[in-house]
Amino acid sequence: MKTSDFDYHLPEELIAQQPLADRAASRMMVVNRATGEIRHDRFSNLAGHLQPGDLLVLNDTKVIPARIWSTKPLIELLLVENLGNNRWSALVKPGHRAKVGRNLFFTPWLSAAIEGETDFGGRVLRFTGNVDSYLQHHGEPPLPPYINRPADNADRDRYQTVFAQTPGAIAAPTAGLHFTPEMLAKFQHTFLTLHVGIGTFRPVKVENIEEHKMHAEKFTISAEAVAAMQAAKRIVAVGTTVARTLESVGQSGSGIRAATGATDIFIHPPFKFRVVNVLLTNFHLPKSTLLMLVSAFAGRELILKAYEEAVREHYRFFSYGDCMLIV
Repeated sequence: MKTSDFDYHLPEELIAQQPLADRAASRMMVVNRATGEIRHDRFSNLAGHLQPGDLLVLNDTKVIPARIWSTKPLIELLLVENLGNNRWSALVKPGHRAKVGRNLFFTPWLSAAIEGETDFGGRVLRFTGNVDSYLQHHGEPPLPPYINRPADNADRDRYQTVFAQTPGAIAAPTAGLHFTPEMLAKFQHTFLTLHVGIGTFRPVKVENIEEHKMHAEKFTISAEAVAAMQAAKRIVAVGTTVARTLESVGQSGSGIRAATGATDIFIHPPFKFRVVNVLLTNFHLPKSTLLMLVSAFAGRELILKAYEEAVREHYRFFSYGDCMLIV
């Protein structure tokens, strides 16, 4: 299939720039894969669309305040992955100032040497000083580029799920942003961890989607989570990150198992889902790998029809936007 097969028209004013005051107040489109029916509801009514024995699986990764700026020279950095030994991979802007061999300075006690380049056009940095401490005091939440404003203090809370536990992501698992503690308590649920990185959001730059390569993202599925899933009637994946993690482990055909590793699975039509039965997800960018995953789950034609209706009905799109439940 071609990347252009997953394009759609989105008016810019439908891209949510701020979160709602109430997390659970989002609208929710309900798409039935079997009948093709599209209904409109509120996320707060999620329970009315699920069945006894359903288990919600959520991603408990925690977004780190990964956007920082060096002072000499002035460069914006998005730390992508902790490589160990105080080394990080990072996206840098502008790239021409971040040449290999150059030193970047942040404070008198924190600097970084640029050791090399990454396969995604970024840089490998070796820091001198306590990076974690610097991030907590000076780092900003890494809001996606389609949010056309600087991050503020409210984003530190709202661009984070209420159940976030394990630091390591550079983007929020946005389907989970709709849950309040009260909403979550209504459902049988368990957690896994996938640290959302650039693989999830990297643009598809080839026309033949088979040629696109995903960047690997680290995950953990515990034995406790596996036991809960094995006892469930249906698995409800809260977000595409959960779906990717479960399907990457479950594709062997031997069922879900406890595992720690990294996945570069690229889910697109045609794809046979072996683990996930129901998917809760936000609305995704045109021609993105996330839209391709959702299309593999529900069918490209049905999803594009649903997106057209979402535009007509003025749904809010992307990270701080509304959600879709695919049953």
